[in-house]
Amino acid sequence: MPEKNFVIIWPNGEEETCYSPSSTIEQFIQAGKTYSLDEFAKLTEQALTLASERVREKYGFACSSAQDQLLRIQRTSQAFKEYKSPMVKVTNII
Repeated sequence: MPEKNFVIIWPNGEEETCYSPSSTIEQFIQAGKTYSLDEFAKLTEQALTLASERVREKYGFACSSAQDQLLRIQRTSQAFKEYKSPMVKVTNII
């Protein structure tokens, strides 16, 4: 499975490089696109859950790195819930 990293900019301007164990992330988010915080959280949850399940199908166990990344995204997203119209930009998928 080709691993992918996706680089995002949070609503406060901080950049973060995130991890996906599968290229399926590209089916859910696009480089250069800006998403509402809620949409980004929803899409990455779907993508990382699917990626983890693909690892389970292939190797017999879920991908803990995908689950950890999803948890980090969910926790960080909570910090921006009070922002007015918070947006997340995906700058790159590598």
